[in-house]
Amino acid sequence: MENLRFTELNLDSRILRAVEDMGFEEASPIQAQAIPTIMEGADIIGQAQTGTGKTAAFGIPLLQKVDSKDRNLQSIVLCPTRELAIQVAEEVRNLAKFMHGVKVLPIYGGQDISTQIRSLKSGVQIVIGTPGRVMDHMRRRTLKFDHVKMIVLDEADEMLNMGFREDIETILADMPVERQTILFSATMPDAIRDIARNYQKDSKTIKVIKKELTVPTIEQYYYEVRTKNRSEVLCRLLDIYSPKLSLVFCNTKRGVDELVSTLSGRGYFAEGLHGDMKQQQRDRTMKKFRDGKTNILVATDVAARGIDVDDVEAVFNYDLPQDDEYYVHRIGRTGRAGRTGRAFTFVFGREVYKLKDIQKHCKAKIVNQPIPSLHDVTDLMATKALDQVSEIIESVDLTKMIDIIEARINDEDYTALDVAAALLKISMGESREIVKDSAPTRDSRDYRDSRDYRDSRDSNVTNEKHGMTRLFINVGKKQRIKPGDILGAIAGESGIEGHLVGSIDMYDSYTFVDVPKEYAQDVIDAMKKASIKGKSVHVERAKH
Repeated sequence: MENLRFTELNLDSRILRAVEDMGFEEASPIQAQAIPTIMEGADIIGQAQTGTGKTAAFGIPLLQKVDSKDRNLQSIVLCPTRELAIQVAEEVRNLAKFMHGVKVLPIYGGQDISTQIRSLKSGVQIVIGTPGRVMDHMRRRTLKFDHVKMIVLDEADEMLNMGFREDIETILADMPVERQTILFSATMPDAIRDIARNYQKDSKTIKVIKKELTVPTIEQYYYEVRTKNRSEVLCRLLDIYSPKLSLVFCNTKRGVDELVSTLSGRGYFAEGLHGDMKQQQRDRTMKKFRDGKTNILVATDVAARGIDVDDVEAVFNYDLPQDDEYYVHRIGRTGRAGRTGRAFTFVFGREVYKLKDIQKHCKAKIVNQPIPSLHDVTDLMATKALDQVSEIIESVDLTKMIDIIEARINDEDYTALDVAAALLKISMGESREIVKDSAPTRDSRDYRDSRDYRDSRDSNVTNEKHGMTRLFINVGKKQRIKPGDILGAIAGESGIEGHLVGSIDMYDSYTFVDVPKEYAQDVIDAMKKASIKGKSVHVERAKH
């Protein structure tokens, strides 16, 4: 039952809408097998490891059976840790986002129990809790199981390892006889079999075991980066490594569309591939990718099936895959035909632990790397350009070019070093201020590679902990003012550090600047008497 689309599962339209809104197209192997079986009313033992999509495997049928008009507790999920309880509750809430009246509550130790009691009294249909805290509520009689239709034991083997067997059995014994008992465990020790035998009825076993897959010829790296900064870091890596063809994987269709828009806006040749596209569109996109007219293909896992291109030099996991095996399938699309490929993965927070599981599963070394700074990007681009210069000097007759430069040096007050530096700047795409005199647009590679613009993007990554306020300044490029002049004036007059200033977007007659919210008024006040290149300026909050 693999390769099953959610639309084939006969789901409540509200759940299907939530699944589609989350961008998921196809059920994972455990989901494809477990969802129909649970919806039929059977008890199951699901043997599946972390990273297989098991939360949705029980969360979807759990929601399918809930009565949103009944305010009594109807389902309970037991988890070994507070972190997992919070995570499961969040995913179930996402799946229930269009089910008006359905309330999901995580309960765990460490949180004020009186807060949980108030929430329970207001009416909660689904509780996600740790065994110890569930037992606390049972003793206080603030958690009643009279109307419970389903109980789920998530990561049952972990709960046993943590000494919760007695609590679990006490909770199960207090459940209504007519209920559905769902058990998920990565391993099947005797204690799990005992619980299944004593508390389940004619249970069905669903087993999803991961294949042992290895990817020895691929260099693998990961970067800890927040979601909002991933497009920036992706651009830096593309600039540093300059892969001929790249594949970028997102988990959702929406993510693909948004990233393609961002990359295209920054001047990259990127196109998307996902399940909403017609076959003709997919074929056209793939042809452009194979022909090199598009050098970055952004895709979902489902849409990427069948991609068979030997020259892919880099794969980027923009989103960590839901299923560990998808990781291997993704990065296996580089390093083909004896070539060495590179794979880059973006993670943040708890995703790091999931990546460790992937590393263990793949028997591969995934190396943590620092986020490259803009100085790193500039230095590497300069090195590449100078390497090309060396090759040209050694292999090409440059007599005519030397004559042209000597003539210009004689006519102007330049040195040969000045000309060489300017030509290097042009070769690196950093000549926007010279060659571009109109309002900046995001469909220009010159604009994307502008040092001033990239410096402002670097400050955005640095400033991720600050809320930013956009300011309007009544001077622009027609006054021959540059971003550096704006930055210098703001830092000099207001006293805030330059690296705290965010994007500086210059137009012909005005400029927008992002500054930390807490400094916005200081900047406005400080700039009242300021001038930039002898021109008085007016600064105010930008009108949205």
